[in-house]
Amino acid sequence: MSTPTTPAAATPTSPPGARTGPVIAVLALGLFMTLLDLTIVNIAIPDLVDSLGSSLDQVLWVLNAYSLLYAVLLITTGRLGDLIGPKAMYLTGMAVFVAASAGSGFARTTAVLIACRALQGVGAAMLAPQTLVFITALLPPDKRAAGFAAIGGTSGLAVLAGPTLGGFIVTHLGWEWIFFVNLPIGLLTMALCVRLVPDVRPGIRHRLDLLGVLLLTAGLFGVVFGLIEGERYDWATITGALTIPEVIAAGVAVLVLFGVREARRQGGEPLLPFEVFRNRNFTLMAGVLAIMGFAMVGLYLPLTIYFQSVLGLSAVAAGLAIAPQPLAMMFSSMLGGALSDRIFGKYLLVPGLVLFGAGSAWVALAAHADSGRLVFVPGLVIAGLGMGWVWVPVFSLATRDLPPRLAGVSSGVLDTVQELGSVLATAVIGALLSSRLASSLHDEAVSRSAGLPDGVRSRFVAGFDQAGSSGLQVGAGSGSGGGTGRLAQLGHDVFAHGFVTAMRPTMLVPVALMALAAFLALAVRRPADVADVAEVVEGRTDAERPMA
Repeated sequence: MSTPTTPAAATPTSPPGARTGPVIAVLALGLFMTLLDLTIVNIAIPDLVDSLGSSLDQVLWVLNAYSLLYAVLLITTGRLGDLIGPKAMYLTGMAVFVAASAGSGFARTTAVLIACRALQGVGAAMLAPQTLVFITALLPPDKRAAGFAAIGGTSGLAVLAGPTLGGFIVTHLGWEWIFFVNLPIGLLTMALCVRLVPDVRPGIRHRLDLLGVLLLTAGLFGVVFGLIEGERYDWATITGALTIPEVIAAGVAVLVLFGVREARRQGGEPLLPFEVFRNRNFTLMAGVLAIMGFAMVGLYLPLTIYFQSVLGLSAVAAGLAIAPQPLAMMFSSMLGGALSDRIFGKYLLVPGLVLFGAGSAWVALAAHADSGRLVFVPGLVIAGLGMGWVWVPVFSLATRDLPPRLAGVSSGVLDTVQELGSVLATAVIGALLSSRLASSLHDEAVSRSAGLPDGVRSRFVAGFDQAGSSGLQVGAGSGSGGGTGRLAQLGHDVFAHGFVTAMRPTMLVPVALMALAAFLALAVRRPADVADVAEVVEGRTDAERPMA
């Protein structure tokens, strides 16, 4: 362990909690940019294919390169924020993100674009965990809900703005501008951060566990890569003798080695202090966040495909159809923030999880081959109201009794488990939906082609059997069987009804998991009493206090 030394730094000029409104606004602006970039790129996929001559696999990696690097690095960057200070990490991450956005906009080959998207993921991973660090450092435990509510509202706005803003930009300016739009936002955020955000430095220089970083990164890379690419390789051979299950198993094995190493370093400076998991509420909330990550993808991945492939909506129209959910979430996040400062967060979290599950079940059961968009509004609003009552208390409960020196690593852990839940949902829900789709398409084709001549009928059914093997690449137009008129309409009916039959039980899987999350939330204990909290906050060393 290195010898602690106090860096040359100014004495604090303002107490924790001073000018928190502008600080949270700056953090929310940065979060808005990174979340917007996750949703806005999907709209540009057709233009990317045409402009760069990208294959389907390459386009998928334009999306996945960001997610992969983001998920793999969150714990490490969160811990780095604890060691060198969150402001330095936030500014560095924003600089990397802005530079990578410029590179993405200027890219003229798919390979360069994929590399820049990966670099964007690195920058996003550097800045994302620091938001929680600033909130826990600058606000006392009973005042943090307002900060979490602002972040939740910003998240809803980014989700809402992504498809609509992306559609406008791609239509009128070109796909390059979905990346160039990050430049003014990023530069403004950096300038405001330098001016307004206090330097919450640890005051003690530490040594980073480089071998731990290597093991954690390699292990997470193997697991996340395997889950992302599993469907593409049919969960079998990648190349030669290397298979997807082997990659995932190797990743898990390396993570076990990482855990053993960290267990031996708990008395020194571990990359992952196990102390965070000794806090009951933190561990329970990590489980809730993993389920939320799974549920978000598990519900809205098939729903988005349904809106576009079955109901025939454009990407922008599909985004607007889902808009009641983030709008309701923005409203309830603010209400949840006001209530969380007055009542125990558990009494918001459990109803929020139940409402989210109930609204999602409504949406799943309301989906039919000919449903109108308005039929989903009640379910989307109920789900959105519930989500707003989840995000605020889940972070408040997770961090309330943790010492500030663990804020960065705890944020990294929470972000990582949520991201892993999302990646797992992509793999599990994608595989389940593809499997059920192949079966339902066959059954629908057999049933609805009964009136066709035998030769036409056999070719019609065979066509859907082949289409079913393509899984989620099947679209509404692929069911025409190459014909026109009645045969084309029959093909569309087969696909529409077959997809709905496959989708509905698939969407109920995350609904069931929401019940598990509510059960976990019931086990939350009341946080330490006022005296204990004061002791935790005031018991920080001078070196742990925010510095101007």
